[in-house]
Amino acid sequence: MANKLVEIVAENACKLQGREAYRFCWRKDGEWLSTSWEEFAVQVDVAAKALAMLGLIEKDTVAICSPNTPQILITEFGAFKNRLACIPIYSSSSQAQYDFIVSDGGASVLFVGDSHQYPLAYNHWKANPGKIRRIVIFKNDGLDLREDDTVSIFWDDFVRLGMNATEETAREVERRASGGLPEDMATLIYTSGTTGEPKGVVITHGNYDAAIEMHLEMLTTISDDDLSMAFLPMSHILEKAWCFFCISRGLAVAVNYDPRLIQDTIHEVHPNLMCCVPRFWEKVYAGVKEKIAAMSPMQRTLVNRAISVGRRRNLHYRRRGKRAPWYVEKEYKFWDKRIFSKLKGAIGIPNPNFFPTAGAPLSDRICEFMHSVGIDIIIGYGLSETTATVSCFPETDYEIGTVGLPLPGVKVRIDDNGEILVKAPSVTPGYYNNPEANAKAFTEDGYFRTGDAGHFTPSGALVLTERVKDLFKTSNGKYIAPQMLESRLAENKYIDEVAVIGDKRKYVTALVVPNLSQLRRWAEKEGMQTTDSVALCADPRTVAFIMSEIKPVQADLAEFEKIKKITLLPHHFSIMNGEVTNTMKVRRPIVNERYAAEIEKMYNE
Repeated sequence: MANKLVEIVAENACKLQGREAYRFCWRKDGEWLSTSWEEFAVQVDVAAKALAMLGLIEKDTVAICSPNTPQILITEFGAFKNRLACIPIYSSSSQAQYDFIVSDGGASVLFVGDSHQYPLAYNHWKANPGKIRRIVIFKNDGLDLREDDTVSIFWDDFVRLGMNATEETAREVERRASGGLPEDMATLIYTSGTTGEPKGVVITHGNYDAAIEMHLEMLTTISDDDLSMAFLPMSHILEKAWCFFCISRGLAVAVNYDPRLIQDTIHEVHPNLMCCVPRFWEKVYAGVKEKIAAMSPMQRTLVNRAISVGRRRNLHYRRRGKRAPWYVEKEYKFWDKRIFSKLKGAIGIPNPNFFPTAGAPLSDRICEFMHSVGIDIIIGYGLSETTATVSCFPETDYEIGTVGLPLPGVKVRIDDNGEILVKAPSVTPGYYNNPEANAKAFTEDGYFRTGDAGHFTPSGALVLTERVKDLFKTSNGKYIAPQMLESRLAENKYIDEVAVIGDKRKYVTALVVPNLSQLRRWAEKEGMQTTDSVALCADPRTVAFIMSEIKPVQADLAEFEKIKKITLLPHHFSIMNGEVTNTMKVRRPIVNERYAAEIEKMYNE
């Protein structure tokens, strides 16, 4: 029997035929074009033959570096029919990151999105003569190929190659497809590497098959008519595994090309399902809070009453699998029609089902608010090494403040040092060509060491505390969980990014990247003369104002946990300079080194 992901598109084409498989729009204000399952199956078949025509053999790898586009899915499913593995690379990667991943993964065919990623592939080809067979460019956005480039073709050329493939090639693809094994590598995904060089995580077809079955058992409220939006990068394991799950479930996927345009595309598409990171909900919450603050006292009273009723109905009753009393239901419907439905419409999700959310901590306050107004956020926990989800909120009896229950078939235990250990058929067999890392990654009885600290509640829900390597001790011997502090501060509309400092220091400080547009509006109201970002961040009045915004957020923390001083940075942390990963996780050693002068000043004053 062939692997599930090898056959699923063709199977859906037979069952679902002209139903929508995906939709896509290249540009802002453009038309969303829909593709049926039958059309999708033909596209995959053509891509599979084109890959075979390029001379790739079973178990070869191809690299894909692109913004979200359907060509990623077409290429991946075409690769699966050839028993090839795909290496997803973030489109924001630096040349050094790209070169390391392509070389380590041994890719000989490189797919890139457009003119922004083309130089990465071209430079790699130039620096590695004889190792790259082809560069395939998905989108011709006016790109002029370099004069000496003899390996690059555009997607249309690649498609023609597949359409003109010989019968012999077609038979070879079918032979490969039928010979797939569960242990075949499907994806080689590189970790973001917050503490060192990225490692290639092997995800097999067996891993994906197991993960899909677990999710089918856990997520039973999905409707055949639900539409999912691919918002996170498809190089992110959460989005990749979720897209494969949606395709396996026969759901349509709307592919969001540019994450910066999500405010527009979400209103055009109105998804029922969408994977998110907490930052998305933090921004939504900050916007809602700002609107509530601008209301009249009477309006605020009504909104707060509505939220109170929503909390009672959705968290006290519905969350526990119970029906609320008739009078609560009646009042909830009243507020839903007049307030909640308008709020959901303003966000762009008038008919929400649920929204898987993971990747960083989300405050309980925001989670409770969203559930109260009828937006079901499913908090989850997972890693690349576990094919995304380890645990998530169940449909009922979920505990806010936790990352839910382990999926069916996933075994989780807590080590003596508090580390979360996982064993499941969805766990990677190991890192690619890295026996040293593999020896450290697994216990003697086969549990994967996640590197995350956590514990169980009495009811069996998993609580995620912090990355084990992120936990630090102050000079007073007190443990600090920086991500917890960073997520709290990120709720504030004046704050964009935070790096908490304090390892072996007397007290906790932070480097804060403010939201400059919000800060300028505040400065204007205060009558401050400058709008220059550097001068604004250096102004003691601005620093004092941001500290006053931080104070209530940490009011319930122990004194040793509280941030005592901050430095405002007039620019974002840089992916290119290695200060944050492609998933925007802080690389603490690099930040500590790069901002050493600013940090020392906070402790010497």
